[in-house]
Amino acid sequence: MDYKMIEELALNNWPALTTLLYDGWVLRFAEGYTKRSNSVSPLYGSGSDLELKIGACEKIYAEQGIRIAFKITPFVQPEHLDAVLERKGYSLIDETSMQTLALDNLSEPRLKDVRITGEAGGEWLDAYARMGRLTPAQLATAQRMFANIKTKAGYMAQYHNGHIVSCGLGVVERDYIGLYGIMTDAEYRNRGFGEQMILNLLQWGKANGANHSYLAVVANNAPAQALYAKIGYKEVYRHWYRVKE
Repeated sequence: MDYKMIEELALNNWPALTTLLYDGWVLRFAEGYTKRSNSVSPLYGSGSDLELKIGACEKIYAEQGIRIAFKITPFVQPEHLDAVLERKGYSLIDETSMQTLALDNLSEPRLKDVRITGEAGGEWLDAYARMGRLTPAQLATAQRMFANIKTKAGYMAQYHNGHIVSCGLGVVERDYIGLYGIMTDAEYRNRGFGEQMILNLLQWGKANGANHSYLAVVANNAPAQALYAKIGYKEVYRHWYRVKE
């Protein structure tokens, strides 16, 4: 399996507000909301001087008022970039597990009180902001990011007694559904709502042409790791970020 493709899907389906291609590297900007959308993805190689290239990226992010972060995957170009950044004083943060799941033996959800829409708005957006504790500025940025998704998106909410207790976003592209923004209300955790919402979302993805799924979960998030393992997700690689204070 070409796991580098997963990185491309992730870039497409959790978009930035603006993107700059710099000599094979993808520089992403979204007013500081999430590292995924405000970092350098060094996916492709070039012949440029590495020190000059890093310095140019630092200058670009500084001019935008965003702390620079490099997303380090098994596919970085050049391959020794992580070691170079470490020597330059960049710290390693947020080690993340990328996981995939084949949907051929997907379990049927028991709880089906869910609603899915093709746009981020209304009750879903309110719940997303509340559970994610977004500031008004972050919410405004998130709305613009969601509007930038160009592939098929499904915004799903799980209800219990008329209230949204969990929510998430699924995006279908190239035979995969990627899961993003999976959250459960703090008062309803450890009751199976998150799992049921995910199963409903995966069934929606399957109905819309997906045969596989992928997601990213912070490596030390034990509850989330246990949930995804229960559903059947398996780690395929890890990535992390290098940041400079």
